[in-house]
Amino acid sequence: MIESTSLDFFKTILETPSPSGYESPLQEVVRRFASSFADEVRTDVHGNVMAVRNPQGQRRVMLAGHCDQIALIVQYIDNEGFIYIQSIGGWDPQILVGQRTTVWTESGPIPGVIGRKPIHLLTEEERKQVPKLKDLWVDIGAKNKEETEKLVKIGDPVTVELAFRELRNGRAISSAMDDKCGLWVVMEALRRIDAKKLGWAVYAVSTVQEEVGLRGARTSAFGIDPEVGVAVDVTHATDCPTVEKKEEGDVALGKGPVIERGPNMNPKVVRRLVKVAEEEKIPFQMAASGKATGTDANSIQVNRAGVATGLVSIPNRYMHSPVEMISLDDIDYCATLLARFCESLSYDEDFTP
Repeated sequence: MIESTSLDFFKTILETPSPSGYESPLQEVVRRFASSFADEVRTDVHGNVMAVRNPQGQRRVMLAGHCDQIALIVQYIDNEGFIYIQSIGGWDPQILVGQRTTVWTESGPIPGVIGRKPIHLLTEEERKQVPKLKDLWVDIGAKNKEETEKLVKIGDPVTVELAFRELRNGRAISSAMDDKCGLWVVMEALRRIDAKKLGWAVYAVSTVQEEVGLRGARTSAFGIDPEVGVAVDVTHATDCPTVEKKEEGDVALGKGPVIERGPNMNPKVVRRLVKVAEEEKIPFQMAASGKATGTDANSIQVNRAGVATGLVSIPNRYMHSPVEMISLDDIDYCATLLARFCESLSYDEDFTP
């Protein structure tokens, strides 16, 4: 069971905007939460928030969860005041049609909706085509271009509606579960660590700009220079229609975090994660990736002279949509797994394969 304070933190970060590449109030939310248990909390020039326990430890482990969410960016305002957008990160334009949005301007948030020509007016040929982003627009209710331009500037970020909702069986939905659930896990893991059992310095990092090139993990890992790094991200749950288990693996919501195996992961780190999960009776699942993953683990692994890297994933249905679904049990199990993993690291560890 997740403590109420930690659950409140989870809800808050999901409902706080953090479009990739923009200054965000999320950093302050993370700093405030982490300062109640971390020995040190700091933010670098890139925007990564780093919380550390036992900073005097001679060996360092880094836990990374990225805070940035896929979003949109104002590209053009037409004469009628409609806003055209580019994507920040990977959107399926079909999902965006009809979504409530917020334009985050310097003077404050501006509500809007994403519009498209109604189905009644589409030609037979248009009905057969998948909509493109250039065919969609944000409508803030302005009368004309002049009114919109008084409020909105080129380059302002736009997010879909930020709303956390709990469903049956401990499931929850929100936009930006990718990867604010990973951000929550690494900070909560840091909080759950028993300081008396800790030999290494443990850094929990809210990394930035993962969705546009794994950038924050690269800069924060360079600054911390860890020997071991574990990224926490989401992975595709395959316990829903049309997702092929033979291609994506057997991954279900509520059955625990997913420990990944493959060339992006250090085999000794993987074995230790599995061992800790088994000893602590923490439910877990296994998955394979035959190449460099599209996660912070990719950048962390090749930092400086190399880092012994692990990847633990949270099963996620409907990824990169406004209704990403995860299990609260899975993030709870994952936080405990990483806390116990960090406590298990002894001074004489050797993660050389």
